[in-house]
Amino acid sequence: MISKPVDLPADLAGAYLALLSEREMLQGERDSVVAQRDIAVAQAANAQAMLSDSEALIASLELAIEKLKRELRGRRSERTARLIDQMELQLEELVMAATEDEAAAQAAAARTSSVRSFTRKRPVRKPWPEDIERERVVIDPPVTCTCCGGSRLSKLGEDVTETLEEVPRRFKVIETVREKFTCRDCEAISQRPAPFHATPRGFIGPHLLATILFDKFGMHSPLNRQSTRFKCEGIELSTSTLADQVGYGTVALLPIFELIEGHVFAAERLFGDDTTIPIQAKDKCTTGRIWTYVRDDRSYGGAAAPAAIYYASSDRRGEHPQKHLAGYGGILQSDCYNGFEPLSVAEKKAVPITFAFCHAHARRKFFELADIQKSARNHKRKGKPISPIALEAVQRYDALFEIEREINGLNVAERLAARQEKSKPLFDDMHEWLKRERARLSKSSEVIEPIDYMLKRWDGFARFLEDGRICLTNNAAERALRGIALGRRNWTFAGSQRGADRAAIMLSVITTCRLNDVDPKAWLADVFARIADLPVSRLHELLPWQWKAQQGTAIAYCGGRVNSFRNNACERTSPSSVRINDFDLLTGSPIMPFL
Repeated sequence: MISKPVDLPADLAGAYLALLSEREMLQGERDSVVAQRDIAVAQAANAQAMLSDSEALIASLELAIEKLKRELRGRRSERTARLIDQMELQLEELVMAATEDEAAAQAAAARTSSVRSFTRKRPVRKPWPEDIERERVVIDPPVTCTCCGGSRLSKLGEDVTETLEEVPRRFKVIETVREKFTCRDCEAISQRPAPFHATPRGFIGPHLLATILFDKFGMHSPLNRQSTRFKCEGIELSTSTLADQVGYGTVALLPIFELIEGHVFAAERLFGDDTTIPIQAKDKCTTGRIWTYVRDDRSYGGAAAPAAIYYASSDRRGEHPQKHLAGYGGILQSDCYNGFEPLSVAEKKAVPITFAFCHAHARRKFFELADIQKSARNHKRKGKPISPIALEAVQRYDALFEIEREINGLNVAERLAARQEKSKPLFDDMHEWLKRERARLSKSSEVIEPIDYMLKRWDGFARFLEDGRICLTNNAAERALRGIALGRRNWTFAGSQRGADRAAIMLSVITTCRLNDVDPKAWLADVFARIADLPVSRLHELLPWQWKAQQGTAIAYCGGRVNSFRNNACERTSPSSVRINDFDLLTGSPIMPFL
């Protein structure tokens, strides 16, 4: 309150005291307003954090529900798959926003004494692996009591905080020493022969070579990026040096590629598909092709190991797949590309290929016309309604796919019996329905194309009803090509036709490892360490599925040899020098200089 002029003191000292009193009162009012503002800001920040947390929780629960529905009912449609992917991205953004709002709420609450900050309930984190390396850091304990200052302290317990940390890669240079000896009788010089290497000169060890190749072809990291990363870690490896080693490594793996190739084309049934790959030519990039053929008999209980083979070509002319399949006479599941084996080629073969067409391709053509969300986004459709015929075709296909999920993994006879009982009536009825609808449609109807796509090739689409080995889709080959589609964004193009062929060899061995649940990087490292000394008659031991089976045997065998290895195989001569005899501890194979 402002005093009236008549109330002001007459003397100077009184006026000074009145001014101080007025100032203190105004300061108190200001502090009260600031405190109320801070409380309001903190409460608003808490409310925002709670809202963000609730949105993230709702998105997480919706995603979990959709995934459970998908596991319960199987793959229902491409729309569901896209919905789950979109929900995962949305959840990621909501969780990050909730974390930022939580930090803002904590900062706002710290400025007040009456508002408690909001803390999100986070999901329980899975424990770290038991075999992970651990480092124990102990903080110096107190030497005196923080309360009374006494020095008679006894340990009551301890609180441990676990923090996951990354250790940068370590590099080392292994010096393989071949000592020379001279004979005192004849003065001849004796020396052990130089060991073989996976690559000439052998200045890149098998584990490092495996890392370079796997990062390039398995993780789609170009060599120039790898060279930059090595430089940041203190190792100068130019792009040309890395390319040199990639070329040698690919040549070393060529015998394994040929063994996988023979295994794949010995199958009774194959999946085949192709995708585009830009290939650099003299003055421009041409659109080449990567072809894949996958052997995977697990759908009908087959015992053969799954494997995949890749080839590269400069275009999509039929001569390329015809060359790949020249000696094959089994079942080929593919799209309706007629270049795999035209009639003129089939007539010349003793056993022509039996084609079984992919129903996922056929269903996708109907689905595109029945997708409400895509139709709404597509301005070219100009508000056209979705096709009821396409929608019914998708629903009919969903019933067939539901039966396929039930019989997946059964033997050939059981699958065939179930299809004759359940799938054949549905598929025959779908055939009659498509013919009736086709006769009623006008030439301008969009749904004519997918109907004709099936009716003109009906025998190939109906072949799954006659053979239990045939799958309803070609998804095995499409999954094998998915990595190439992802990698195109990183490496942009293949440097040449030979570069595309090199990529096909590496993709063959890496994909085959993944199909057999084998770590490609560990497999490559072991193969590069052993292949130089392994005779040709034993190369089959390096095939991923046989390599996986040998790992358990090698580890069990190793347990009984530890003591003899320590006594006989290693003679420690100095802290930095180890003399190694003929056999490796883990594998029992001849020692390579890199181990």
